[in-house]
Amino acid sequence: MTTAERIGQIAITGGHGFLGWHTMVRLLAEHNTDPIRLGRADFRDAGTLRAALGKADTIIHLAGVNRAGSREAVEQGNVQIAQTLAEAIGLRGQPVHLVYGNSIQSEQDNPYGRGKAKGAEVLAKASRSVAGTMADVALPNLFGEHGRPNYNSFVATFCHVLATGGQPEIHTDSVIPLLHAQDAADALINAAKRTENHAYRPGGSSHRVSDVLTQLVQFRDIYAIGHIPPLPDKFSVDLFNTYRSFLFPQHFPIHPTLHSDERGHLSEAFRTHGGTGMAFVSTTKPGKMRGDHYHLSKIERFFVASGEAEIALRRIGHDGIVRFRLSGDRPGFVDMPTMWVHNVTNVGQQNLVMVFWADQLLDLENSDQYPERVEREEARP
Repeated sequence: MTTAERIGQIAITGGHGFLGWHTMVRLLAEHNTDPIRLGRADFRDAGTLRAALGKADTIIHLAGVNRAGSREAVEQGNVQIAQTLAEAIGLRGQPVHLVYGNSIQSEQDNPYGRGKAKGAEVLAKASRSVAGTMADVALPNLFGEHGRPNYNSFVATFCHVLATGGQPEIHTDSVIPLLHAQDAADALINAAKRTENHAYRPGGSSHRVSDVLTQLVQFRDIYAIGHIPPLPDKFSVDLFNTYRSFLFPQHFPIHPTLHSDERGHLSEAFRTHGGTGMAFVSTTKPGKMRGDHYHLSKIERFFVASGEAEIALRRIGHDGIVRFRLSGDRPGFVDMPTMWVHNVTNVGQQNLVMVFWADQLLDLENSDQYPERVEREEARP
């Protein structure tokens, strides 16, 4: 790795927001880097922000205002945030590589676009003043797991409404360029590794709003009974994973119909409507645990066929643990949400028999599997 492509200490403004969280997860997964995550309280003034930045040699600037009480507040809010960061960079007085999470709307004459464009000018000047470098990354409309409805994107709004039993409304049926938040995070991290002045515009894929809604409705109808819907391309997988994040944990566990006769029992573990996939069976001895890892995009199902299991999950960057108890006396399954670390423990007295299914064929060179403990070390007694 060349000097211009290294990963040093990174600070993320807006680090607790939607894209900030996705970027943090990807840094942990692919670079074993835990960034400094900055929130609103750190922007009280330039001195506070300077201290919060610590010794970061790269700043990924994602803090901004998407919506506010007035159009002027949106425009000026983004400019003010950039000015506070610019002042903090000046107070530090040392070179820094700045990655600006800009927007393709910066080319448009609207409050948000003007605010992002002016912010770019302010930050470029601050970067030059300390002999630093800046990457201007203009992002299209983003969607992904755990987005805020009525704030981050129409996709988040649609998913929330469908997951809570409603029917979304389309106000403007236009064609929108969409980019999954993990792909946006990848673009930002690549810009962070390239420590030179440059501009980058990662392309998304364009979709009509009504077509996105039609696909989400299909997901709702098929997944309601635990079937995996058709996932013919990457966008479909990303969209399905986004929808799934709005159903967890209340959608699980699912207990399929159990068919019984004098021979025993039979139940359906999974049904896919097209696409690749693989299944495997495991036995786990009493008291033993499997897992303690997470995935960025893989769809994975844990089906308990026999024995007693506890499935535990924790969203990356959060403390709360969700637990499910399943028994072979009533076979059922839980699907693992993306970017949630998970494990399964045999809590019974007999061997635990489980069936696992994943939508991806195992590729040891690119397994989409990252180690992490569900129970953090500091949380253990």
